[in-house]
Amino acid sequence: MKTAVLVSGGGTNLQAIIDAKARGEMPNTEIALVLSSNKSAYALERAKTNGIPTAVVHRRREEDAPSYGERLLKCLKENSIELIALAGFLTILPPNVVSAYDHRILNIHPSLIPAFSGKGYYGLRVHEEALKRGVKISGATVHFVNEIPDGGEIIAQKAVEVLEGDTPEILQRRIMEQAEWVIFPRAIEQVAEGSTRNQ
Repeated sequence: MKTAVLVSGGGTNLQAIIDAKARGEMPNTEIALVLSSNKSAYALERAKTNGIPTAVVHRRREEDAPSYGERLLKCLKENSIELIALAGFLTILPPNVVSAYDHRILNIHPSLIPAFSGKGYYGLRVHEEALKRGVKISGATVHFVNEIPDGGEIIAQKAVEVLEGDTPEILQRRIMEQAEWVIFPRAIEQVAEGSTRNQ
């Protein structure tokens, strides 16, 4: 399945997907496009280094959600995209994109949903809240995207231990290494394989 990875920053999850593909773990997934909302995202460099086409679709100031969605959809259609993976894409996807790709948009979230999820929970804030609450286990969740932030059906979860002395940065790194980079490529491939079989 032709897959677009949507990014806004460094692209560590993108790199995990590229590496899994290179190891032969994603035979049904083609990384056909890396699309960024930010022209200076380092993830674009990672894509170029690996020969993956890139695009930047930035939401303009004053632009309404449907118009931005139309521009995203145009770019996705031009690249024949069938599946979308949100790997740190910091712009909320407009409803017209979500409905066009129903059950074909996956997101990775750095907690065990429903804990520390929903509007405003992204990046370090998730880990700050987890440490503040004193949880002993955190982790990552891959889910389908619907119109509710972090509200779609769960595909995969992996728990990670929270250790004495953890800072938000240390916990973030451990969850990336032990959970996100493991389950995200696997979940994308699982959806791609299922969709390929159903065609």
